[in-house]
Amino acid sequence: MRFIISIVFFSFLIQIGFAQSVETKSDSTKTSTSTKGKKKYEDIIPDKAITTEGLFTVKNFDGKYFFEIPDSLFNRLILTITRLTATPQGFGLFGGEKVNEQTIYFEKAPDNRIFIRSEVYKQESKDSTQAIYRAVSASRLNPIVAAFDIKTVNPKNNRHVIEVTDFFKKDNAVVSLAASIKTDKKLSGLADDRSFINSIHAYPINLEVRTTKTYNASSSTVGAGALTGNITLELNTSMVLLPKVPMMKRMFDERVGYFANKILTFNDDDQGSKSAEFIQRYRLEPREQDIQKYLRGELVEPKNPIVFYIDPATPKKWRPYLMAGVEDWQEAFEAAGFKKAILAKEWPENDPSMSLEDARFSVIRYYASETPNAYGPRISDPRSGEIIESHVGWFHNVMSLLHDWYMIQAGPLDPRARRMVFDDKLMGELIRFVSSHEIGHTIGLRHNMGASSQTPVELLRDKKWVEANGHTNSIMDYARFNYVAQPEDQIGPKGIFPRIGAYDKWAIEWGYRRFYKPLEEETKILNKLTIESLKKNPKLWFGGEGKDADPRSQREDLGDNAIKASNYGIKNLKRVVENLPQWTYEDGNLYTNLERMHKQVVTQYSRYLYHVMKNFGNYYINLKTYEQEGPVFTPIPKSMVKEGLTYLDMQLFSSPLWLFPETISSKIEADPLKRIPEMQGQIVNMLLSSGLVINISKPTAHEAKYPADEYLNDLIPVIWKKENVAEAAVYRRAFQRLYLERLKALVNPEVKDMKESGFTFKSDVPLYAKEHAMKLKSHIQTLVSSSKLDQLHFQACIKEIDKILNPKEDK
Repeated sequence: MRFIISIVFFSFLIQIGFAQSVETKSDSTKTSTSTKGKKKYEDIIPDKAITTEGLFTVKNFDGKYFFEIPDSLFNRLILTITRLTATPQGFGLFGGEKVNEQTIYFEKAPDNRIFIRSEVYKQESKDSTQAIYRAVSASRLNPIVAAFDIKTVNPKNNRHVIEVTDFFKKDNAVVSLAASIKTDKKLSGLADDRSFINSIHAYPINLEVRTTKTYNASSSTVGAGALTGNITLELNTSMVLLPKVPMMKRMFDERVGYFANKILTFNDDDQGSKSAEFIQRYRLEPREQDIQKYLRGELVEPKNPIVFYIDPATPKKWRPYLMAGVEDWQEAFEAAGFKKAILAKEWPENDPSMSLEDARFSVIRYYASETPNAYGPRISDPRSGEIIESHVGWFHNVMSLLHDWYMIQAGPLDPRARRMVFDDKLMGELIRFVSSHEIGHTIGLRHNMGASSQTPVELLRDKKWVEANGHTNSIMDYARFNYVAQPEDQIGPKGIFPRIGAYDKWAIEWGYRRFYKPLEEETKILNKLTIESLKKNPKLWFGGEGKDADPRSQREDLGDNAIKASNYGIKNLKRVVENLPQWTYEDGNLYTNLERMHKQVVTQYSRYLYHVMKNFGNYYINLKTYEQEGPVFTPIPKSMVKEGLTYLDMQLFSSPLWLFPETISSKIEADPLKRIPEMQGQIVNMLLSSGLVINISKPTAHEAKYPADEYLNDLIPVIWKKENVAEAAVYRRAFQRLYLERLKALVNPEVKDMKESGFTFKSDVPLYAKEHAMKLKSHIQTLVSSSKLDQLHFQACIKEIDKILNPKEDK
């Protein structure tokens, strides 16, 4: 889930500090635009035309729109952002969501025309005196996306006049839906007779263009398109002038979690191109009179604070909590030397000069959607990473997601969680935490799924400690709520909810503190700061998005030991299951509440399984530069994997029948004979996958090596024992049969399996697996059960092992 601003737009005056070189397009494309042969200005623009002054002068009459463009704005980069303002039901996208983004510039062209080119910013050579600069320039020809005849020239100011009616009214790649969206929504041709310009408003540094566009839609289109064969959308395109002098970049460092822009750089002295990444961040700088105070370490107010406005469509009772989530970041920005750096405000509903779609303003947009989600995007200057604005997407049904998480994870701890409708104060607190998370994204921060791993599990049960420090180091983690704490710990909301943590403050300091040094020197300062900070406080470790092999970096997990944390989590889940019929009770409800929340319980239980399984065959990753000591990759200790096997034995393979008590399974469609074998089968497949066995037993200089034969033999007492609980025996027999199927693939791998898994003929795993099969056969022969089904099952298993060991005889 992507969790969820309005900014008072950055200054376009001279940047204090070490700004980069001016980024305007070359004047080499300028062409003479003589007025000879053109119509007189008054013949094109009548007196009745409505005039709006701003970035360009806009003239409007009889449904026609004209731009008057001054020479100073040719070849200046303009960021165009197109958003939906209104959509039909069932469309799947909502008013306020971005559907296109382009960087363009207007260029004088031959034959008294003006072109719009799209700036494709993928590579650069900054030094025009170098030979390679010419090669880069030759490979950066930007596409012409629109062409206009110069209708006339305004004699008063020499501005060139073009008509833009068709450009905005019709379909194009710059100010309309992105091609990918049209494909996804199955939209085809634009209906010209039902498409038009609503308005064009001009402001000092931007233009806001509202349009209505109607598309043909196929019969398979969702919602209104399926009924009528047409989709009508209302859109707003913001055209924002980018600063003439870009903000100085801050180079990206993988040890700190920022979103980044990427570009290839070319230099005569380099022996190959280099990939340069620079972070996305707001232009936050002290006022000129406060610079010396700032450098002395005093807190100062920024020249232009970050401001988020609240959509007036937001229910009033939730607005204070959304605003609090924004301003929770004040403390983090203080670490970077700024006070009052980020603010939240109500939208001034009676101010006609302001528009929610205006790209100068960041807004938390409220969507009437059944989608349980929220997200925090950013729009940034492609040259520098400067964040221009953000429109946070807040879906009404995110509250249902928050409800379900909180009941399942905190129900045993907080009596307020034990009902289907939370009181406004509790829901408001939940909204605030999500708001903080999404605002973190909008100011440039990525997820840090490893933050929660820096807290010892037992401290999550320490009331004094966890209420003072929180259960995770970062609001940017998917740590949700403290499911480790037990009822007897008597931990209150401060120890249950996530909050802005030590990592968040460190990351904001790293990204936003100003040093007033040239780029190369600043990059060295930041590298030194990173090394020293991580050495002093390893808990500032950035664990990434949870997509790599490191088991410390996982979604929805807690603590430094997933096995201990999951055992505590299951204790609480058992309490939830016991009380679920009572907690979900509502007059007249046909047990749909119970069914919904029971599915959430099973989902949470499954999360615990996969948190544990990520310790199998993986390794810890600590990114380091040459200046830092120690390895980058460290195998998972063998003891941790063995602990994981004990967990699976106790919590999965002994069959979690407690998940499906009669009090629940008799009321809803919850079939344990389907769900439990699915979970057990998935884990068996993982335990005996060739890749996992190879990774666990991979030779290494570390003591963590877990030989394949030892690992496979450790599976025997976990999987292969008689089941003392008769009701659970059917499940054990099923996953034991599956185990033999997987063992067969290890002993006698087929070519197809080897290609798909990376398994090779040179691997020793088949040898270990064959030896394991023989030991397993001997073990099964010792199993004695009074159950006739068990006896028949064990006999069949022995025969199957014989076939595995002697495949030719089987044929």
